[in-house]
Amino acid sequence: MSGPAELFGNIDIYLFDQLLRGRVTRGMRILDAGCGEGRNLVHLLRNSRTEGWEIFGADRDARAIDAVRKLAARLAPHLAAENFRAEDIAKMSFPDTMADFVISSAVLHFAAGDDDFRAMLLGTWRTLKPGGLLFCRLASSIGIEREVRQIEGRRFLLPDGSQRYLVDELLLKELAEQMGGRLADPLKTTVVQNQRSMTTWVLRKS
Repeated sequence: MSGPAELFGNIDIYLFDQLLRGRVTRGMRILDAGCGEGRNLVHLLRNSRTEGWEIFGADRDARAIDAVRKLAARLAPHLAAENFRAEDIAKMSFPDTMADFVISSAVLHFAAGDDDFRAMLLGTWRTLKPGGLLFCRLASSIGIEREVRQIEGRRFLLPDGSQRYLVDELLLKELAEQMGGRLADPLKTTVVQNQRSMTTWVLRKS
């Protein structure tokens, strides 16, 4: 009998919530922008043929993409290796409005600054179809405003010792308005014992 890890991989629990709520439906084209080695793709790949899903991924780490291609070859051999590309998410070669559902999980907070953040976000957003859904998890200052130390701009030193580009509720609201998106869910933020804060931002593209 297959265990949960084999069936679902190390999937983000908040992405799993989207699956349970029926946000990913039959026949969708799904792009993981910043897919790493595919921790969020195991379930999607495993069920891609029966559900009619076409899965794509991009990551700047060529070794990670090699791992994803091997994962896809094992779980979804009908998918082309070219669906998974080693490239910067700000400059992905995927066409505009190609995906119904786009995943950006723990990616955008590695931005070097404002320009880098916006380039990555807009590079991801442009691949989403009108009416499509962006699932984004990223570090924020929400709930730990007094615990973080500003380095430069929106780059902060967190109590856990990491440095991240941090968003807040006002910025996410402004970005959604600028891009023509609306919240599909209320913002949901998890604070890990005053060490770091992760916000789930789910937008429907107008």
